[in-house]
Amino acid sequence: MLGFLVRAAVAAIGLWIASQVVSGISFDDGGTLLVAAALLGIVNAFVRPLTVLLTLPMLVVTLGLFLFVINAAMLGLVAALLSGFHLAGFGAAFWSAIVVSMTSWFGSWFIGPRGRIEIIVRKR
Repeated sequence: MLGFLVRAAVAAIGLWIASQVVSGISFDDGGTLLVAAALLGIVNAFVRPLTVLLTLPMLVVTLGLFLFVINAAMLGLVAALLSGFHLAGFGAAFWSAIVVSMTSWFGSWFIGPRGRIEIIVRKR
């Protein structure tokens, strides 16, 4: 449970950065941002694997680049489910998904599989 909460916090930071950098994405308030991050985690856990499986031929043909479209679709799904989260269109969803993915990727450097912050020490 702690791992999900930490990853949802990282996703919330990514969504906030996306709302500052990408035009066309906005939130009504901070609570909506936190709910959107938690909902994005749930959608990525349950809906995204099925979507990836169903679009596997397209993923193979595009050498995995179709994952960017899937990530944008998951963000669009969250916006459709949550009334306080607004996306202007596919372009805003696409670039916001890239920002959120990069933020999550960067955050995963410091977060272990159990959701704890880890420090890597290299011994010589």
